[in-house]
Amino acid sequence: MNLPIFFDAALATAVVNTHMVLEETTSKHVVQVLRMQMGDTFYLTEGNGLKAHVTITAIQKKRCEVLVVAIEKVAQKTSGLSIAIAFTKNASRNEWFLEKATELGVVEIIPLQTKRSEKVFFKEERWNTILLTAMLQSQQFYLPKLHTVQPIAQFFKDNSFKKTQQFIAHCIENEEKQSLANVLNNKEDAIVLIGPEGDFTPEEIQQALQASFMPVQLGNTRLRTETAAMAVCSLYNLLDEKN
Repeated sequence: MNLPIFFDAALATAVVNTHMVLEETTSKHVVQVLRMQMGDTFYLTEGNGLKAHVTITAIQKKRCEVLVVAIEKVAQKTSGLSIAIAFTKNASRNEWFLEKATELGVVEIIPLQTKRSEKVFFKEERWNTILLTAMLQSQQFYLPKLHTVQPIAQFFKDNSFKKTQQFIAHCIENEEKQSLANVLNNKEDAIVLIGPEGDFTPEEIQQALQASFMPVQLGNTRLRTETAAMAVCSLYNLLDEKN
């Protein structure tokens, strides 16, 4: 059975063979939810690749102290998938995507503000909590980078978002598009743009083409925003498993 993984930002400065007191939230989960005991072991991470093997040395109701037995740096994949997505106004659908995308190993999420986007309130703390929980549940050690909402025109001008592979998925018919399954290479960084429920405007698609984004399709059916994004994540993940 795999050992559970918990998050603690203080791990970034921890040293092997020293003791540390876990954050209260983590302590309560270890002690009150899982009912772990003295001598039990598990892993800690700070969400940036550190993996610490720790042993419980002291327990109170809301306090857990551990001995750091070993620390290693988990190697990050040489390539990753970024999703730039125009979220819907349905909070549960957005949060579902954040959770599942994290489980599938997406490395970066960029919320987009497009002309046809519905107003979405950026819930940074809640959304990052969802990402963190999904990272731990799926036994990973790298937390996806969640950006603030980017107006699409500004997004295209920001060189920090540029990747080796750049794709835009849209639904306009009679426009030449490649199948993403045929052109996506999981051995290189990739970014895929997913539009709002009303799709990207022709002007936004033209901006994407000028910014060297390749137009792609995700199948023969029209997908909801979060479904389209998940199809991309799943494809990239499956290619990773295949290779």
